[in-house]
Amino acid sequence: MAVSSMQAVNVIGLMNHIDEVITVLGESGVFHPDEVTNFYPDVKDFTHLQSKNNYAEPLTNLKSALSRAKRSYPMRDVSDFNPSLDELESFSAETTAEIDRLIDSRDGCAAKLEEAKQNLITVQHFSGMNAEIEQVLEMRFVKARFGRLPKDSMKKLEAYKDDDLVDFAVCTEDKTHVWGMYFTPADHPEKIDKIFEGLYFEPTDLLDGNETPKQKIAVYQQELPQLESDLKAAQQALDHYFDENGERVARYLSKLEELYLYFGIRNKALQHNNSFIIVGWIPTENKKQLNARLKKINSVELDFSDAKDEMDKRPPVKLKNVFFARPFEYYTQMYGVPKNNEIDPTLFVAVTYTIIFGIMFADLGQGFCLAVAGWLMWKLKKMPIGKILIPCGISAMVFGTLFGSVFGFEHLLDPMYRLFGFEEKPFEVMASSNTNTIILGAIGIGVFLLILAMLLNVYTSFKQRDFGKALFSTSGVAGIIFYCSLVFGMVAELFLGLHVMTTPYILGLVVLPFLLIFFAEPLGKLVNGEKDWQPESWGGYIVENIFESIEVLLSYVTNTMSFLRVGAFVLVHAGMMLVVFVLANTVGGVGYWVVVVIGNALVMVLEALLVAIQVLRLEYYEMFSRFYSGEGRPFEPVRLSAE
Repeated sequence: MAVSSMQAVNVIGLMNHIDEVITVLGESGVFHPDEVTNFYPDVKDFTHLQSKNNYAEPLTNLKSALSRAKRSYPMRDVSDFNPSLDELESFSAETTAEIDRLIDSRDGCAAKLEEAKQNLITVQHFSGMNAEIEQVLEMRFVKARFGRLPKDSMKKLEAYKDDDLVDFAVCTEDKTHVWGMYFTPADHPEKIDKIFEGLYFEPTDLLDGNETPKQKIAVYQQELPQLESDLKAAQQALDHYFDENGERVARYLSKLEELYLYFGIRNKALQHNNSFIIVGWIPTENKKQLNARLKKINSVELDFSDAKDEMDKRPPVKLKNVFFARPFEYYTQMYGVPKNNEIDPTLFVAVTYTIIFGIMFADLGQGFCLAVAGWLMWKLKKMPIGKILIPCGISAMVFGTLFGSVFGFEHLLDPMYRLFGFEEKPFEVMASSNTNTIILGAIGIGVFLLILAMLLNVYTSFKQRDFGKALFSTSGVAGIIFYCSLVFGMVAELFLGLHVMTTPYILGLVVLPFLLIFFAEPLGKLVNGEKDWQPESWGGYIVENIFESIEVLLSYVTNTMSFLRVGAFVLVHAGMMLVVFVLANTVGGVGYWVVVVIGNALVMVLEALLVAIQVLRLEYYEMFSRFYSGEGRPFEPVRLSAE
């Protein structure tokens, strides 16, 4: 539940050593470049080194050619390979041209082969014709149109059965079309052509010349082996090229990738006379190693400073969590990373999300399936949500065991409970006597988590030295006292039979904290040492805050009541599985198990999606909003990685 300690680093040196410095910073994989103006406001005498990344075009062209060829190469170590920009551009241009030539040759052969295959299929539809096509096409008084009609259009032809000129001679048919011909008068074909156009006739121009369809089929069948041979030879030529030049291509590609990425460092550097300056951030744990490498470069001067002393420069944040919490960094980053002086909520999310999810999705069998599905999502697709579903599924298994639910079978675990002295499971979710317990338990979870969120806000505010927020905000000390006093008073009066809501109790623990919250803004400024702490108009401030106070009171209520969804989903899960088994019993026989399996699958998918969203909503809107801003800057070092 923390962020990594960061160091600001300033690198100054002579221009003839800048490439060495950039290479060291890039190879470290931990350098986050920043704007020099963020550290030195007065840079009017400095100039930017370069505005255009000259490596972008040759890299893009080469990667595009490799993509067309369906080739990819992992990153190579090219620290000892230093070609000039001209050499890189020349290699990219020549290689791209040669690969494109080979691909065009292969694709051209493939296109000719495909065209011949399609032509063969088309002509085969007219294989029943014995006359030479030329004789049909050269008839003097009528003209033949070869092609195909949709089968639905054949029915529409019945509307023209009384017109002797409208007819379609069928040769063959497939699943969707009939193939054949129709005739039109040679002098006025427009009328017949228009009718068949309306029937979605698709003409073909393959049937011409002095050959019958059978003869054309023989011609195409003779062409196919040669075209297939040409395609095979073209593919072999492409494969041979990469066999001969693959390693060389990989080295140049790696170098272009490296230099393109390292340009992100160069682009932020500034030059003054014959010197340069580069600034950025590194994790403190990498300071010693980077310092040792940079010190080996002549003329380089380094200056490190702790991020805690550079808070005005908004240090980037690198999350650092234990193994269990690490997958939940995905949710933290979705909301926004913490500021450097703000608490990292990842561990809080990991624990609370996992527990609440397990309660709402409580089923031993379905929880196991969910954990397995999450593992497969991560292993096969590298989906971040998959790693989150694994602990959530395990949590659902734990609470499913406590509630006695296995794929909706509510008493399958009764023999296990007897080992512990119970006749059956100790808690029946669907029992009407337990409904209030579930609802009140959900509210109790909400109260506990809201108080915990407010305590985290107090801690964070003190850490940020915002004493006013820590003491007087709705989630500060005053807010905690106000909320806890109301909750305890209501519980004592309504459920414990204790009369605690006395006048001193109300005045001291409810009214006074509320007044402190009401005047939180001026009081906060006062304790923070701000001179201008009084509002411009006390009357205007009071009137405005009356309406804001109503919103504050409602927020306490709505935030608490939002946790009712935890109890509601416990009941919904049991209710949905009850419906599944009612349907299964109605069907009976083999259908019983079919309904049970399908019902479980539907409930798992639907409920997993809904529960995941609802728990995340509780995290973001009910808890995060009380102690976390998420306005930090993520740590994004320049780092080469294999694709």
